[in-house]
Amino acid sequence: MFTFTIRRLILTVPTLLFISFVIFMIVKLSPSDPTGNLPLTIPSEVREQIREALGVNKPLMVQYGLWLKQFFWLEPRIYLEQAFGWDMGTAGETRLISYQTRSPVMDLIMQRMPQTLMVVGTAYLVGILIALPIGIISAYKQYSVFDQIGTLVSMIGFSVPPFFSGVLVIVLFSVMIPTDSLFWLPSIYDTTHEVVDWESFKYQFRQMIMPVMVLALQITAQISRFTRASMLDNLNQDYVRTARAKGLKEQSVVLVHVLRNSMIPVVTVIALGIPSIFGGAIITEQVFKVNGLGQLLIIAIQGGDVPTVQTLTFIFAILIVLFNLIADVLYGILDPRIRYD
Repeated sequence: MFTFTIRRLILTVPTLLFISFVIFMIVKLSPSDPTGNLPLTIPSEVREQIREALGVNKPLMVQYGLWLKQFFWLEPRIYLEQAFGWDMGTAGETRLISYQTRSPVMDLIMQRMPQTLMVVGTAYLVGILIALPIGIISAYKQYSVFDQIGTLVSMIGFSVPPFFSGVLVIVLFSVMIPTDSLFWLPSIYDTTHEVVDWESFKYQFRQMIMPVMVLALQITAQISRFTRASMLDNLNQDYVRTARAKGLKEQSVVLVHVLRNSMIPVVTVIALGIPSIFGGAIITEQVFKVNGLGQLLIIAIQGGDVPTVQTLTFIFAILIVLFNLIADVLYGILDPRIRYD
């Protein structure tokens, strides 16, 4: 397993380099200008100096190399300086600068990361905790009333897009219910809110309910269906009949033997969905005005902010490759029959 992990880590280097080059070329070849958002009164000479300072006028391959250097070498050192107070010799070096805000891209990402992790991360955790029991019980009690209700909820979660379900819950809990009611929920997520006492914690909890509800519905629908299908496939296997013939308790058969073997496709779905936590739920963040990474990406695309789009997209690609590796490693832990070495 260790040799397999090291080998996969080594193979991720050319994979990420290829992905970074594709992302860089696609975004860079789009029509964008770092001085496009500046006032029209700025002289052309000044605009040219700004382009020169940002390295936009250099050949594409030189720009690509500079971007890789800033992403992998400069920004990690700056983070270490800020986190631990070390002197890494980054003074005077050019950072990845946003065309829109004229501030470092990594600073923008770190500012919005907590909001995205708070909302989307909570929704993902809630969705998993709800989906697994639903999938297990639905498979064990196939075609029961519980299974029919779970199937109905899953179909709704698959079919209803978040821009509709988000607006629907806003109408139900923010518009139709009076503001002085216990069941009223704020429709706009206040990203400046700080939790300092019990009352502020309750408000934070209330404003998270609707976006978490919308996101968790989709996550629950997907994972519960995969869990149910995988459990049904394993419940009829010979090893299950053998375990029951040996006199093992039904709870042990289902939750230990069947569930462990059924988790392989489920782990794939969960692992590949984790990068979306860091990427944010773009539509849901727009609906509830969550000032997260998804909203930052939309604003950057609309404003032609090339460095921000490149950096965010590449971070998402790194997370996908990383969690693919984690899923492969977990296969060997869950199923003893899988051996990589």
